[in-house]
Amino acid sequence: MNTLATVLLSALPIAVGWAVHVWWLRGCLNTARRDPLTGLVTRDGFTRRAGVLVKDPRAVVVLADVDKFKHINDTYGHAAGDALLKATADRLARHVGRTGVAGRLGGDEFAAVLLDHHGTAADLLGVLHGVLARPVDGEGSAVRTTVSLGWVRGADFPGDDLSGLLRRADEAMYVAKQARTGTRRAGLGRLLATVTGRRASRTGARTDAPVVGVTV
Repeated sequence: MNTLATVLLSALPIAVGWAVHVWWLRGCLNTARRDPLTGLVTRDGFTRRAGVLVKDPRAVVVLADVDKFKHINDTYGHAAGDALLKATADRLARHVGRTGVAGRLGGDEFAAVLLDHHGTAADLLGVLHGVLARPVDGEGSAVRTTVSLGWVRGADFPGDDLSGLLRRADEAMYVAKQARTGTRRAGLGRLLATVTGRRASRTGARTDAPVVGVTV
């Protein structure tokens, strides 16, 4: 056996070891970017993928929030709340498809970016809202709730990055939740949904700040 072959054979275990180590590290990284409860990407993983997708003129950014989630936890227990979050995540991911991305931002709040290939985003999200509102089987009973959706078409705000589009979708979602309309599109006008108002609505406090929506 010549010297070159001997060197290659001796280096083979090291190369295999490094390959296995890299594969393990990649698996750890992918796991870290996945929400352990729902399997969706976390905020960091979502931001990475969504930041690329919003550069496409067909991109639509969606923010979804489960209505009265605290009440569900208090009434049916945390196991039922977890089942609801899992079902919401599964339904959202299937609707978005492989060309988009869906993620859990935290708590009962989800985000997605999908590509509107046919200019029918409003219809698609109307269907999605109905899908997300289907009852979820809990322990001994079906859990019923609704989900408020706010969305924005990236092409309407070409100067906005992902952060700006998410903010607009968040404001639209807040208006939908307050008006109980289910879905709301962020238009070219300004949605007057303040941070104070959002916090007040989540804690049950009242606010006199006006909430003005734009034409859907």
